[in-house]
Amino acid sequence: MKLYLVSLGVGVLVGIIYGGLGVRSPAPPVVALIGLLGMLIGEQVVPPVKRLLAGEPVNLVWFHRECIPKITGLPGPVAQPTKEAAKSDSRKA
Repeated sequence: MKLYLVSLGVGVLVGIIYGGLGVRSPAPPVVALIGLLGMLIGEQVVPPVKRLLAGEPVNLVWFHRECIPKITGLPGPVAQPTKEAAKSDSRKA
């Protein structure tokens, strides 16, 4: 139930912003899609900030692995096995 109330509250806030900007609601399709893209990008600001506050590094590899798939909807990169893991797997066979 809390999720629905938060969603409603954010919707009201966005409606107020749209009204202040003079954008009619529901927004024209292009405006709505750009707004959704902005929401997806905005969501991805939180994980790097949390990571930085925890003292963990934020680098381009991490960003591409964790954030880009959530923004684009495409699957993330597949982890490549290390040489040690490959040797261990070949010994088991």
